[in-house]
Formats: sequence, C-alpha cells, structure tokens
Amino acid sequence: MDKIVTLAHGAGGKQTSELIDQVFKTHFSNPDLTADDAAVLNINGKKLAFTTDGFIVSPAEFPGGNIGKLSICGTVNDLSCMGARPLYLSCAFVIEEGFPMDKLEEIAAAMEKTADEAGVKIVAGDTKVAGKGQVDGVFITTTGIGQIIEDVNTSGFNAKPGDAIIVTGDVGRHGCTVLLARNEFGIEADVTSDCAPLWGTVEAMLNTTKDIHVIRDATRGGVGTVLYEIAEQSKVGIRLDSESIPVADGVKGVCGMLGLEPLYLACEGRLVIFAPKEAALKLVDTLRMGKYSKDAAIIGEVIEDMAGRVIVKTEIGAETLLPPPGGELLPRIC
Repeated sequence: MDKIVTLAHGAGGKQTSELIDQVFKTHFSNPDLTADDAAVLNINGKKLAFTTDGFIVSPAEFPGGNIGKLSICGTVNDLSCMGARPLYLSCAFVIEEGFPMDKLEEIAAAMEKTADEAGVKIVAGDTKVAGKGQVDGVFITTTGIGQIIEDVNTSGFNAKPGDAIIVTGDVGRHGCTVLLARNEFGIEADVTSDCAPLWGTVEAMLNTTKDIHVIRDATRGGVGTVLYEIAEQSKVGIRLDSESIPVADGVKGVCGMLGLEPLYLACEGRLVIFAPKEAALKLVDTLRMGKYSKDAAIIGEVIEDMAGRVIVKTEIGAETLLPPPGGELLPRIC
C-alpha cells in the first residue's frame, strides 16, 4: 500500500518529525538547515534569525484572537526564541472564492495591531484566490527576519544537566480554546487563547541575564512535545514536577472530561526556557512583572540520566514517564 500524508503528519508529534526527517531533511539538507524555531544566518558579521510559518487554524476566529493575530504572533515568537529582535515580516494569503470581505478586513486589522505591538513591519506579501472548496476560508503564511542580540546563543541543542525549566504561564489554553470554538462536544468553559507576541517577554529576560540555554514557544504539540524535542536534541533527561505546572481551571476541567493531557495542548503565548538554576529565580521574578508572563513558574530540571525521556513526579511523589507525543491530537490549531 502506498504511503500517504495524513492529518497526524501536521499535528506536531512523532509523525511530523518523521515527515521532516524522511522527506524534507533528505532533500533540503545543508549546513544552515535548522531544527530550531528559526535559522541563524551570519551575514557580514551580523547574526540574523530567519523563519517562516503557515497558518490554517479552524475556526479562523476564536476567543482571544483570529488567524491574522496568530500569524504575526507565531512568526514574531519564533524569531524571539532565538534571541532576535523581530524586524521585518512578509505575508502570503490564499483566500477561498466567496470569503467575506469584512472578515478579511478584520484579519488584516488584527495583523496591523499585533505587528505594531511587536515593533515589526510587514514589508512584502502575496495574494492568491483559490476556487470554492479548494481551501477552507483563508490560509496565511508569514516569513520573518530579526537581528540576534549580541552574546545570545539559544538552541534546543544547548540544554545541560542541572538546568531549571521554566514556563512563562499556564499551559494548553490555545488548543483548548480552539477545541471549544468548534462546538463539537457541547462543552462550555471560560477559556481564552493565550495568543500574544512575546518579543517584549524575551527582551526583558535577556536584560536580566543572557545566560539562557534554550527558549522555545510551545505551539503545535504543546509543552510536552517541546520538552521531548529538546531532550532528544541535547541528549538529556527531563524531570517535571506535576504540581508546579500551571494549568487554568477551565483547561483542567475540559481535559478531565475529554481525557486530554494539558501538556500536549497548544499554546500561542507561552515560552519554555532552560537556564542555569542560579539564574532561574531571577528570570521568574522578571517574568512575573511582564504583561504575558505573570504566572511564570519553574516546572522541572534537566537530568543526566534517562536521555531523551521526560519523567513526571506525581502528586503522591511517584515518578512516571510522560507518554511520548504521537498521533493526531487536535488538527488545525495554528
């Protein structure tokens, strides 16, 4: 039987990694191809970060944002995770014939507002209109470039035993919000997406200390997938304290009813940070003063053994393996 692409290949878990490794890395391999959120390019003595991302969220509008806001946040945050001040973006639209013009105006207005907040300029773009049924509403691709702050070196390959692991706020809210917005389960909960541009958050951290090893935004696949990716890249183990992981009550309730793990629900305004323990408390203090990181917390540590694994210390003190990411959890959440 011929192999085919499935929705699971786009969900951010094991199948996504396999698709990238078996197809794209095979054909695109070069010294600058990255496994991080953005490529680091050395041009005329300047270190630049360069990234691109496609957005096909369904529904295109949800509590806390829409596909336009999401498209700016996603690319700005990928640049920010490399310690890069976002400078310029391009955007490409694929719009379905018959899409309401007023909805397109709302999307563009949200992009304008979010770009202004992030301090980034949209300088180029492209527009295509597809026939009815060829796309679902509107798809957006944004590409960004930023300048990396001097003496900053963040990468998923840089995690070290003894590092503290920090999240900048409660986890799983975006994925939960999109799930509820589809109204497939008849569940009502007061949950709003955490979608936000995070360069200001990263800049505040770097002004506190540049001794930060890893910064990642936990989008598709959530915090759990990010932790497994970093554990694999750096060949380290990770131990989490379940009681320290912030989860909003509404998200807890929905996950309890549907049997979902909040660590595997997408975030669009949360960072996962690995830094030496001696710097972690200062970073948390800084984060808790920020607009989008008031609930920042240390949730675990990097360990030498159990390389490539994520272990969770439960409420009763036992330790269990966080199941590795796999399969399709929620399609089209970003």
